[in-house]
Amino acid sequence: MKMLGIFDGKFNGRNADKGIAAHILLFFLAVLGGVVMPDLAIAASKEVERTLDLSNHPVGYVAIFVFVLAYALVMAEEFTQLRKSKPVILAAGIIWALIGWAYASKGLTHAVETAVRQNILEFSELFLFLLVAMTYINSLQERGVFNALRSWLVRRGYGFRQLFWMTGGLAFFISPVADNLTTALLMCAVVLAVGGGNSKFILLGCINIVVAANAGGAFSPFGDITTLMVWQNGILSFDKFFVLFIPSMVNWMVPAAIMHFAVPDKRPVAEVEVIEMKPGSIQIIFLFLATIATAVLFHNFLHLPPVMGMMTGLAYLQFYGYWLRRFEKVPVDRESGRAVRAPETFDVFNKIARAEWDTLLFFFGVVLCVGGLGFIGYLAIISEGMYAQLGPTTSNVIVGIL
Repeated sequence: MKMLGIFDGKFNGRNADKGIAAHILLFFLAVLGGVVMPDLAIAASKEVERTLDLSNHPVGYVAIFVFVLAYALVMAEEFTQLRKSKPVILAAGIIWALIGWAYASKGLTHAVETAVRQNILEFSELFLFLLVAMTYINSLQERGVFNALRSWLVRRGYGFRQLFWMTGGLAFFISPVADNLTTALLMCAVVLAVGGGNSKFILLGCINIVVAANAGGAFSPFGDITTLMVWQNGILSFDKFFVLFIPSMVNWMVPAAIMHFAVPDKRPVAEVEVIEMKPGSIQIIFLFLATIATAVLFHNFLHLPPVMGMMTGLAYLQFYGYWLRRFEKVPVDRESGRAVRAPETFDVFNKIARAEWDTLLFFFGVVLCVGGLGFIGYLAIISEGMYAQLGPTTSNVIVGIL
């Protein structure tokens, strides 16, 4: 993954020879970061003023321990039923409290305040950007767009192998717009619907979708948290991501080709259920595309943060929601003159309320945690030790293996 490969090189250089204990802790942090939290380390990539070296200080060791413990709880969410945002938000507060105490005891406060504000700004841009994207996805879901797609695929009567490639292909091309997690959840619902009781097809189909969604999300700024933060920080321009289209395609198609032969060569029973999209669904699709275009234009030509374009796009949806509520036509029975169905009020604020708040707050915790570890100096040491000494190619291969 990408945790250590995206620093912009602005950290002050440090001597990597900090003692055996520090190296052991740093190695564990690097492994943990490469495995479970690669998408959010960019938050620590901005240069901030540092006047204390806490990397060999008890504060630094305790901060690493708190972060590792918090992430262990995150990984155990399925078993503990403890939402993943809770431990990382608490860890973020503890880490920055420790840093603040260390600096305050030396009469230094401005550097910590500046660093925290910078990290909150990083998160705020990410938060508002994702909130708008989630609102559009929720709107499309409420208007029945994804259910209609599922109904259409089920009614086509395709074989399992055809459905395997179609759902994988749709996941690959939807994820650059709708993000890989949302795409995987939606397309796996399609596989469950068309798979019936064939557990082998469902298993392979969902694996294929997860691989396709992650691969497709890599060649678009909108496809993944990592790519979004890289783009928002101005590290890469919008068009540079599309250089990864062919590698992304290969990363999906090679595993899919191998799995193809294990997919049952059968045909599921076709269903006749027809699900129609609600009024306004097509218009919202185009508004979503217009919102993405606005974010790109704001960033590339006006040199404004992409989040400004996304928030402008949210206004598109708000005004269209107002129009939809006021002027939506309800079908009327010709004989009785009564409405065939009650008008379905579209309220954009209900879609905002249904955003993945646990995920958004989780990002807050991790961005602030990683920002704290970066402020202490650990990420700079790792970056210097790997990329300055081993070179970018070797380091990227190591990070990829992690």
